[in-house]
Amino acid sequence: MKKILVVDDEKLIVKGLRFSLEQDDMEVDTAYDGEEAINKAKENSYDMILLDIMLPKFTGLEVCQMIREFSDVPIIMLTAKGEDMDKILGLEYGADDYITKPFNILEVKARIKAILRRNSKNDGQKAQKDNVIEKKGLKLELDSRRVFIDGKEASLTAKEFDLVLLLVSNPNKVYSRDELLKTIWGSSYPGDARTVDVHVRRLREKIEEHPADPKFIHTKWGVGYYFAD
Repeated sequence: MKKILVVDDEKLIVKGLRFSLEQDDMEVDTAYDGEEAINKAKENSYDMILLDIMLPKFTGLEVCQMIREFSDVPIIMLTAKGEDMDKILGLEYGADDYITKPFNILEVKARIKAILRRNSKNDGQKAQKDNVIEKKGLKLELDSRRVFIDGKEASLTAKEFDLVLLLVSNPNKVYSRDELLKTIWGSSYPGDARTVDVHVRRLREKIEEHPADPKFIHTKWGVGYYFAD
């Protein structure tokens, strides 16, 4: 049974999400402000967090940023605002996806299941020996989904790990932003190329010693991104 934390100060929304998710045999925990959300994220192990942006005490963006300091649990932001900047900020702070209110509950459940399905590919059947990719001081442990740079672990989100894994697994192959968006986020994802740019920038900040002069993830201007072997 998957465990989901729903964070929103609108009790009717929380009630509706909880009821619907429980119908799909998910265990649902709730929080109604940013402080409560952070405490619950620290005290419990969740498979997914649905996080509203507009919250008392701490905003959803602040909550997301603080959770990313200790956890890579998938986070879907819920926002009543439709401006692109809110969506981009959510990704900048470490969110994996976003949904704009008012939303269709079927869309929410589809997004949740898609992310859980991708993550579950690396769970359940633990190999006796971890599959490991090592290149240029960058080490990826595929079964545990952990990344190390010169022996020091980097805390990546689920999407950031998927992104670096794809690029490292196909060295020197240039992927366009549209190709990365379709491969990592899926063909039905409503975002655009800026989603990829945001994640690449965040990834570089975590794995590159000098993000402005990257060693691993390079830009092919006018085309896309690639891992330089």
